[in-house]
Amino acid sequence: MRIRPFAALSAAALSAVLLAGCAASTPGADTSPSAAPAVDLCTAAAPSGDASDAVTVDGEVGAESTATFTFPLEIPTLQTTVIEEGSGDAVESGQLVTYALTAFNAETGEKLGSIGYEQNPVLPVQISPDNPVGQILGCATPGTRVVVAYPPADPNPGQVYVFDFVATVPNAAWGESQAPVAGLPTVTLADDGAPTIEIPDGDAPADLQLETLKKGDGATVVSGDTVLVQYTGVKWSDGSVFDSSWENGAPASFQTTGVVDGFRQALEGQTVGSQVLVVIPPALGYGEAGSSDNELAGETLVFVVDILGTQHAAAAQ
Repeated sequence: MRIRPFAALSAAALSAVLLAGCAASTPGADTSPSAAPAVDLCTAAAPSGDASDAVTVDGEVGAESTATFTFPLEIPTLQTTVIEEGSGDAVESGQLVTYALTAFNAETGEKLGSIGYEQNPVLPVQISPDNPVGQILGCATPGTRVVVAYPPADPNPGQVYVFDFVATVPNAAWGESQAPVAGLPTVTLADDGAPTIEIPDGDAPADLQLETLKKGDGATVVSGDTVLVQYTGVKWSDGSVFDSSWENGAPASFQTTGVVDGFRQALEGQTVGSQVLVVIPPALGYGEAGSSDNELAGETLVFVVDILGTQHAAAAQ
């Protein structure tokens, strides 16, 4: 498999490559689980080499750093050198991870920029032996720092990354449970976090209803962010599930401005790690009955949404 460099240093370009291991869809899309990888994650990491070993790094793990090397740096193949080991449990294939990196031009030594630090978060990535993150980290532990040397690939020069493995991310909301709101649908969670939604007796509410089931401690979602979520949606009319990332087999990512308005309102202003219940009337969903050919027109929709990550729109420019 040929490994591409992260090309131009922007969160959009980087995430397009790194998110290859995650499903990227919107509620209602048809996705299915990917096949189990055939390669062991621990053996997936690219070996060290003269190029990656030649880089000296100044700075603490978890902060932007300086890479010093004699340039132009010749990089014949993808190389990785671990310069600081993390601690805790080794990451496993299929887990979600967060990362940060600082990038440098291998021909000039110029610092190209950084992402993932402080107020510039990126979405968690599902690690596997077949995607770039797996080929950088292997089965590393959180807190690991790796020097990555990418060979040139037309039209991009070779690049050097100081790559920090920040943390693993749960596959479901981890925030503090909140007191339930009377009269709204009730939610029961399976061991893996997948929700079952029970619709109460009575008519659907005419207005949007929003309840925070768990309050997360992460970044706040703002308008235009790209989010990574788990979700299940049911119809108020009969309680049937019409869409679910849990059933599709992977979290979904999309912009808050790319979904129906009721779903957007459920996301914006919430914090990462939160779980939200939202009841969406037709006017804020797919319209009143007869307004379109969509099978959900006229339906009041109920979603339970776990917010696993957010990437601010400004970071994608």
